[in-house]
Amino acid sequence: MRTGNEPVTARSPLRLRFWLSLWGLLWAAAGAAAFSLAGRPGWAAACAALALVAAVDLAVVVRHIHQGPHYQPGPGVPPYEPPHRAR
Repeated sequence: MRTGNEPVTARSPLRLRFWLSLWGLLWAAAGAAAFSLAGRPGWAAACAALALVAAVDLAVVVRHIHQGPHYQPGPGVPPYEPPHRAR
């Protein structure tokens, strides 16, 4: 059921994004190495570019995780109230 406050209490699944980025980084780096050894420079460059994108995403996710639960995406975004817990 929608309550109308979803944007206020929404959370990004950062740990899932962390593991998916790590998985993608490992596969893209392995692909770049394998294609490089196989003599396919185009495919190796494509995998290396994908590895770079995954590494940047991984760095962003780690930074957001270290900022804690009250990460705000910019100075123009007001702080939110944490969800109230049932007593």
